[in-house]
Parts: sequence; structure tokens; C-alpha cells
Amino acid sequence: MNKYDRMLAVNKQASEAKIEKARREIVRMVDDGEKVSIQKLMQRTGLSRGFFYKNPQVRKEIDRALEQQAGLADPRREVLDMAMNHELAAIQQEAERLRKENEQLRQELEVAKKALAKKNVGVLKKFM
Repeated sequence: MNKYDRMLAVNKQASEAKIEKARREIVRMVDDGEKVSIQKLMQRTGLSRGFFYKNPQVRKEIDRALEQQAGLADPRREVLDMAMNHELAAIQQEAERLRKENEQLRQELEVAKKALAKKNVGVLKKFM
């Protein structure tokens, strides 16, 4: 085996190691329920953006993971949804409290109007 052949073999081993590293990280992210993205894979593996786009084996793994995750919700979105639901529930409670207060005030107003009307009738009778 000459130097060129050894160099090709070493490069092939390094390439296979990179591919395996990328595959393991993709699987780990899918298993953890974390959204797979090129940016996160770059950070976790130290491999270049071009590697993930140009390598057909890795690209196929990424595409497969993204298809699996298409129906999954982003954990951050779940937290935001929970916070918004909590806020919405608080607003609905406040609206209900205000509706009850409004109804009570309407009833008090009707009572006051009736009392005033009776008083006015009494005053008018005095003048007749």
C-alpha cells in the first residue's frame, strides 16, 4: 500500500467517524424529543454546516428525523402555550367577576330608580 492509498483509507475512516458522530447526535436529539436543526448539530458535533448539507447519508438522516418530528410540538412553544392559557384563564375570571359586579350595580340602580319614582309620586300628591 503506498502513501496515497493509506491517505485515502485514513480519510475514509475519518469521514465514516464524522458520519457516525452526526448520526448518533441526530438519534439522541430525536430520542430526547428535541427538535433537530443544522445549527444545533453543528454546535454539538463541531462539524461544519456544509458537512450536514453536502453529505447525502447524513442529509437523509436529518430529513428522516425532521419527518418524524413534524407532528411534535416545540417544548418552548408548550411552555408559552401553558403561560398563555394561564393568562387567558385569569382574564376570563376577571371578566366573570366584572359581569357579576355589573349585574349587581344594575339591580341597585333599578332599586334606586323605583325608590326615586315613589318619592316623586309622594311629592306630587302633596301639591295636588
